[in-house]
Amino acid sequence: MSETKAKFLEVYSVLKSELLNDPAFEFTDDSRQWVERMLDYNVPGGKLNRGLSVVDSYKLLQGRQLTDDEVFLACALGWCIEWLQAYFLVLDDIMDNSHTRRGQPCWFRVPKVGMIAANDGVILRNQIPRILKNHFKGKPYYVDLLDLFNEVEFQTASGQMIDLITTLEGEKDLNKYNLDRHRRIVQYKTAYYSFYLPVASAIVMFGENLDKHVDVKNILIDMGIYFQVQDDFLDCFGDPAFIGKIGTDIEDFKCSWLVVKALDRCNDEQKKSLYENYGKEDPSCIVKVKELYKEINLEGVFEEYERKSYEKLCKSIEAHPSEGIQGILKSFLGKIYKRQK
Repeated sequence: MSETKAKFLEVYSVLKSELLNDPAFEFTDDSRQWVERMLDYNVPGGKLNRGLSVVDSYKLLQGRQLTDDEVFLACALGWCIEWLQAYFLVLDDIMDNSHTRRGQPCWFRVPKVGMIAANDGVILRNQIPRILKNHFKGKPYYVDLLDLFNEVEFQTASGQMIDLITTLEGEKDLNKYNLDRHRRIVQYKTAYYSFYLPVASAIVMFGENLDKHVDVKNILIDMGIYFQVQDDFLDCFGDPAFIGKIGTDIEDFKCSWLVVKALDRCNDEQKKSLYENYGKEDPSCIVKVKELYKEINLEGVFEEYERKSYEKLCKSIEAHPSEGIQGILKSFLGKIYKRQK
């Protein structure tokens, strides 16, 4: 395990302990045990890329070794993003009726949890400002951090709303699906919190105004869109045992990049098959859609998209005047290029 990740996980234990002894609420043994189990199940189990990126980004901006205090604060800020991610995922899995997440049952599917998971999601969300208050109140950028997290949460929830109303039962219509709609969903639902937020958090902590970094935001949003297209591809073509979750985009009638591209490439007969089978839970319908995707070579189309996206992102990054910012963006891109999970 890298030194940064080991330190990061140490900070999780400190933050968890503080939250389990939060003076604003009188915990019983039962409630404290519940929250601790819920946190351990949902918060630290992923790749932790978003949180660790705050630490890496802040270090690159400083251009030197960080002090112990700076490392702790950057880790705490990174964990706020992991808490936000956990909150989104707990509720998203309920909304999508998903089965697995990170190689284990979704939290709401754990025995005796059920719909208590909805309130657990609310608790996760409310713990973020508790962490920020405990460690950043008094810092000159405290209010800017609160603003940033509130803004990004609103954007993400709004992206989720577009996604959900696009797939309304009884109103399923593939004619509504196009690249513009896909981009809007992805930009708001994924790119802001997964790509922009970690870097923006580091920039705010560094003491700079985010309004001066609109170009960085645009590159990170493009990177987030590329990341989600990869996710859409892996949902269909990835190995569930390797990825840690079973893809459900086809049966959930998601506005996936794959279905948008398929609509562009299908002949009339293939399009008819897509309309008849997409969005159905019947396993035979799902198989037919996947076979159709292979027939029209969506794997090849994705490879070409990946190559062009990577080239375009590299060009945009290299045009940025700051070496520190370039380093951050290259580090992000390196983590996701040609990923398999």
